[in-house]
Amino acid sequence: MTTTDSSGGGAGGPGGGGVRTVRVPDDRGGQRLDNFLLGQLKGAPKSLIYKIVRSGQVRVNGGRAKAERKLEAGDEVRIPPVRLAVPGEAGTPSRGLLEAMAASIVFEDDRLLAISKPSGIASHGGSGISFGVIETLRALRPNQSLELVHRLDRDTSGLMVVAKKRSALTQLQALMREDHGAGIRKRYLTLLVGRMPDGVMTVDAPLHVGLRQGGERHVQVDASGKPSLSHFRVLERRGGQSYCEVRIETGRTHQIRVHARHIGHPVAGDDKYGDVDANRRLRDQIGLRRLFLHAASLEFSLDGGAAPYVLNAPLADDLREALDRLG
Repeated sequence: MTTTDSSGGGAGGPGGGGVRTVRVPDDRGGQRLDNFLLGQLKGAPKSLIYKIVRSGQVRVNGGRAKAERKLEAGDEVRIPPVRLAVPGEAGTPSRGLLEAMAASIVFEDDRLLAISKPSGIASHGGSGISFGVIETLRALRPNQSLELVHRLDRDTSGLMVVAKKRSALTQLQALMREDHGAGIRKRYLTLLVGRMPDGVMTVDAPLHVGLRQGGERHVQVDASGKPSLSHFRVLERRGGQSYCEVRIETGRTHQIRVHARHIGHPVAGDDKYGDVDANRRLRDQIGLRRLFLHAASLEFSLDGGAAPYVLNAPLADDLREALDRLG
């Protein structure tokens, strides 16, 4: 149910018009206020969302609220008129990006959509990036409610899951909070520099996220960090390098990349935590020009175990070709 209070005056453009009062539907109960507003104000940057919340222009049941407040079904949210750029002003995803995203879909049912994300595309817009995965998918499916279940680093390729229904998003988020990977099994493929030993190497090293000048995130092993657990297993050795499977039981920022460096075998092509000389050699030798890290599969069950999912994204073509050149 949506009612309009015309006392706010119009603002023009999408999202303009008068003040709106939106009743939170049943399937949005438990959603944070900021995420609810992002869904109501399509295309609004997060900075604008937080600004109108902090200034008190957004009200929940008549009172001020914080961005992180969990909404309940039936709550009434006052949304002020805001000025959003029309598509011609801010631009829309390029035809090439839209086509690439459409071609990347590897699975879909009535509540989930999975893609094999190309390297170089961010999970979402922001920090100078206009269109990430979620913005492009929403442009492809303007009449669907789509929410990111999780994120991948911009340079990492592979499997990403998007929820089409709030109930699926809530279940998957609960599974992600379960300890030691019990809820969702995550498998990656990577090329590590040097010769890894046989068998499974488990890395149990806490990770701390710090900020460098300019706001860039930099992660390092630190006793004060969050518990982080990765399991590396060599699949084959080629050209003195190690092609590995990695299973992670926690999902920390840059976890695989930092753990790989920690054990002395950085991810090939990693320009942030990697080996500069090795990266240069691999670029010249096999044409590897980006991070060799690919999210290959996710396994989980919804509905209390009644609906099992095994989702796969084949190794990206450019990584497969680089691997083949190693011989």
